[in-house]
Amino acid sequence: MRTGATGIFPAFYAVRVPKDGSLVRNDSWTEQFVVRFLGSVQVPVHMGNDVLCAAMQKVQKKSLPSACVLEVSVKGVKMIGDQCFHFFQLKNISFCGCHPKHSRYFGFITKHPDQHRFACHVLMSDTTLHPLAESVRRAFQQFYKEHVGYSCPTEDIFIE
Repeated sequence: MRTGATGIFPAFYAVRVPKDGSLVRNDSWTEQFVVRFLGSVQVPVHMGNDVLCAAMQKVQKKSLPSACVLEVSVKGVKMIGDQCFHFFQLKNISFCGCHPKHSRYFGFITKHPDQHRFACHVLMSDTTLHPLAESVRRAFQQFYKEHVGYSCPTEDIFIE
């Protein structure tokens, strides 16, 4: 739209951005949030509020926020913006949450797909990001129901 060029490109690279900056719900259980991406930083372990808060503090000091849309679905978390495009599968996300005192900051920890390394990705908004955290929780629940629950069923075994 910026250049006026036309053509065909994969839908995976496109997202509808709401004008009012609020949450948008689609029928295919995808939720979108307009946020600002502060950056990513490597972290020593894959979970914990203290790890999340330390990463938020470190990223907050070193970068300028970049506007983007965060899309949450059962497929994963996608960040789309002028200066960033990232996709993280749910299976690679190990921890997420809002800052305990400042809920307008949200972070999630991912593991590297091939190596034993972890990174925390930090986002912020003008309002609370608790709905974003809730959306990621629902995505995990849905993912578990659709994939893990059926592909790895558990059975009760009774020994007489």
